[in-house]
Amino acid sequence: MTDYGAPERKFHRLNAELTVIDGYCIEGYASLFGVKDQGGDEVRPGAYAASLKRLSLRGEKIKMLWQHDPAQPIGVWEEVREDASGLWVKGRILNEVEKGREAAALLAAGAIDGLSIGYRTVKAERDGKGNRLLSELELWEVSLVTFPMLREARVAAKADDAIWRELAAHIAKARQGLAAL
Repeated sequence: MTDYGAPERKFHRLNAELTVIDGYCIEGYASLFGVKDQGGDEVRPGAYAASLKRLSLRGEKIKMLWQHDPAQPIGVWEEVREDASGLWVKGRILNEVEKGREAAALLAAGAIDGLSIGYRTVKAERDGKGNRLLSELELWEVSLVTFPMLREARVAAKADDAIWRELAAHIAKARQGLAAL
């Protein structure tokens, strides 16, 4: 079955393999192969290969967004690749962007802990139980989100806690300054 419908989103809670370094560098899995999500979809190995190849040939990159909002890019994915486990991403949250600073503080506090992919289904089939097996996806973006689709995984921030506390203090001070205006 080929489905050329509207853009879709697939949420994935970050797991222990996600790392946050120096407050703004993150890496981890945005999608896992062979794991059925809450919507009954399962991404198959190789589902992203053609899309990643096309993007590479055009010199384009996957976008890093906040909560799938195309008006709120918060960083850059410097590396996006498939491996045996799933779709692995590595990038930087931009501290020069207000929403990027907020996202970093929320990650540090554990208030958000999810990644979600924005994509279009190119090829999928249904199993005997009505679930979709996604074999080819056109990947558009990977977002930091509040509510991921895969419950089994969780975030593990491995940055120095002092960096996060300092960042949160700077953000709070800046907000107080703006409120006083």
